[in-house]
Amino acid sequence: MEYNMNKDQAGIRIDKLKKLINHHRYLYHALDRQEISSEALDSLKKELFDLEQQFPEFISPDSPTQRVEGKPLEKFSKVKHLKPMISLNDAFSREDMEDWAIRISKLLRPEEISKMDFFCEPKLDGLAIELIYRSGILETGSTRGDGLLGEDITQNLKTIEAIPLKLRDLAEVLNDLKKDGLLETAKRFSEEGKIDIAVRGEVIITKSDFEKINSGQERLGLPLYANPRNLAAGSLRQLDPKIAASRHLDSSLYEIVNDVGQKNHQEEHRILHILGFKTNNKYSRFCQNLEEIFAYQNHWQKDRQKIPYEIDGIVARVDNNDLFRKLGVAGKAPRGAIAYKFPLKQATTVVEDIKFQVGRTGAITPVASLRMVNVGGTAVAHATLHNEDEIKRLGLKIGDTVIVGRAGDVIPQVVAVLHDLRNEGARDFIMPKVCPSCGTILVKPEGEVAWRCPNTDCFSRRERYFAYFVSKNAFDIVGLGPKVLEQLLDQGLISDPADLFDLKEGDLVPLERFAERKAGKIVEAIQSKRKVLLPKFIFALGIRNVGEQTSIDLAKIFGNMDNLKKASFNDLQKINDVGPVVAKSIRDFFQNENNLKFLEKLEKSGVKIILPKAERSSQKLAGLAFVFTGEMLSLSRNEAKERVRNEGGEVSEAVSKNTSFVVVGANPGASKMAKAGKLGVKVITEEEFLRMVKN
Repeated sequence: MEYNMNKDQAGIRIDKLKKLINHHRYLYHALDRQEISSEALDSLKKELFDLEQQFPEFISPDSPTQRVEGKPLEKFSKVKHLKPMISLNDAFSREDMEDWAIRISKLLRPEEISKMDFFCEPKLDGLAIELIYRSGILETGSTRGDGLLGEDITQNLKTIEAIPLKLRDLAEVLNDLKKDGLLETAKRFSEEGKIDIAVRGEVIITKSDFEKINSGQERLGLPLYANPRNLAAGSLRQLDPKIAASRHLDSSLYEIVNDVGQKNHQEEHRILHILGFKTNNKYSRFCQNLEEIFAYQNHWQKDRQKIPYEIDGIVARVDNNDLFRKLGVAGKAPRGAIAYKFPLKQATTVVEDIKFQVGRTGAITPVASLRMVNVGGTAVAHATLHNEDEIKRLGLKIGDTVIVGRAGDVIPQVVAVLHDLRNEGARDFIMPKVCPSCGTILVKPEGEVAWRCPNTDCFSRRERYFAYFVSKNAFDIVGLGPKVLEQLLDQGLISDPADLFDLKEGDLVPLERFAERKAGKIVEAIQSKRKVLLPKFIFALGIRNVGEQTSIDLAKIFGNMDNLKKASFNDLQKINDVGPVVAKSIRDFFQNENNLKFLEKLEKSGVKIILPKAERSSQKLAGLAFVFTGEMLSLSRNEAKERVRNEGGEVSEAVSKNTSFVVVGANPGASKMAKAGKLGVKVITEEEFLRMVKN
């Protein structure tokens, strides 16, 4: 439809329409109020769309018509988060929560413990996102990704009505902040004259919309979606934003990343609400102690159906932001917050058999073969039984009726045996004496609960290890799935991973279901991975107890394989999170003659290890030792450490009398700060460190 107005009139009308539509979006999504009908709002949007088509020079990124725009993307680009998006540790019982409270109390002074209270909110079963607004306009929206880098899904997030493309006008925000007593935030926004903010939350889908979508799938004879979270996550990872728009996604925000004057987590929720975001305020609660947290969790465990979307527990967080930052981060989770999950989603079924899985280190894991059952929206046919002791504790027999649950709504496990339903045909479980794969007599090392196959040539162990070696975190060789590896092992074409690099197309073509083209692609994929980064190489070796993070730490500290091979037991224990058990595993690996021969064979096969760049631009930091704690904002901690080393300085993981500076980022470790204070070591900020490196 065309309108009879000139350009100036159209510009004024378009501005008014955008403000009015955004106002009603805010009322509906943030305040849960509706002053005009949905039909009337749709009519306003239609007029705006028509005017923008007639006067396209007025189309702007914050217009409500731009929620679905552009052609499908070829791929998602990467976005670096302002600071890491970390996850939460889980608690499943009152005892878990009490242990958590004791742990964090030990890191605080008595007067701080007396001020410690909590803010609790539902734990949403959705997809975590980060939104960045510049001058109040949505600039970027991304997924969590690996915590440091996420995927840019801005176009898809724009399709979600609950996410504002433009925040409320500054004057309105300042007025409401002052009314609510949030004076520091009002002062900061007023001084800046604009709203620059980064926020985090979840994208979700309501239970009613999920049911409607599945009903549509059923009518069309298409597969049903397993659960709302999977549907929401899958929708946001569609390259065509029109698909995301068709799914009626929703959102809820709960965190402000940058400092806008918020003193506690309650204030963050209130600020988000005033800015125009949808939050969980009406379902959240301030709690003074654990008993109030238990009451809050119990309430929503019973009444979770009253919340329009799926939740799998609650989040309890130390409310005071200063205390929260002081508690810092342990591993990949903040100490000051925890996910208090609801009891396992459960169902009953029958254990039809118990089979045994041989791991790459030889550990024998009993696995229950179940009569197929749906648990929390997921079809389950197998569940881990962990080890022989766990089966004895459960009193399980083959043929028993059991309760199966998904721990944290993820991992299927047998929770309990219903002994009253046991039939006469139930058979006792007998742990095998020999490896089910190679027949070698099993051993149970002292102090361990798992039985192990000691045969390093065991077919199943080798098959598992090959899969581990070519996995994404190791050599990342595409196309070498379990079936391909099994064929290569069966035919004797490979005996260890080094043999992979000697394979030729002619070796593969005769194999069943191998065409010449497929063989060529696999050989090409293998050859393209001859060069590998040192951390990935260490990880690929499969050293017992050495995971991805420890591999990164070992590469960072020792710099090359020769240094790592020579590292003493004491040298290894100096590394963060490497204790006596891990140190012994590493030493044992490099003292094993077969392992050393394997490393030589890899080298002869043409595998090249890519080392960190060791070029130094100057020696300005020579003689200085740095310790980093907390999250760096302008660069990663690894990048900061590399800068120190490139300038001739040293980096340590622990504060000592030899430390020159402790560089403090967001959420610093309490122990390092305390040690620095005790030893009189100078503490500097990230900004001061960057100036030091630059100058």
